Amino acid sequence: MNTFEKIYKVVSQIPKGKVSTYKKVAEKVGIKNARIVGFALHANKYPINVPCHRVVSVKGELTGYAFGGVKKKKEILKKEGVTFLINKVNLKLHFYRFPN
Repeated sequence: MNTFEKIYKVVSQIPKGKVSTYKKVAEKVGIKNARIVGFALHANKYPINVPCHRVVSVKGELTGYAFGGVKKKKEILKKEGVTFLINKVNLKLHFYRFPN
């Protein structure tokens, strides 16, 4: 399994109503550079199975989304029940902790 496939497997575990960060996904996969997670998600061909919209910055900010931009990303997250504090995801309520 290559690095992108590992990232997709981890991201596919994030349930509706929850988010994780590029940094946490990178840590879970065992890579040091969280930007690689962003590269993988930008190349994601299966957004239904790999919900890349559920990955946000370490501060809860929305970053690029290849399937309609940041506005679309926010719209999808809101439909899933994610709440925001100004323009950031409320990480206290919605941060997903991966099982060990």
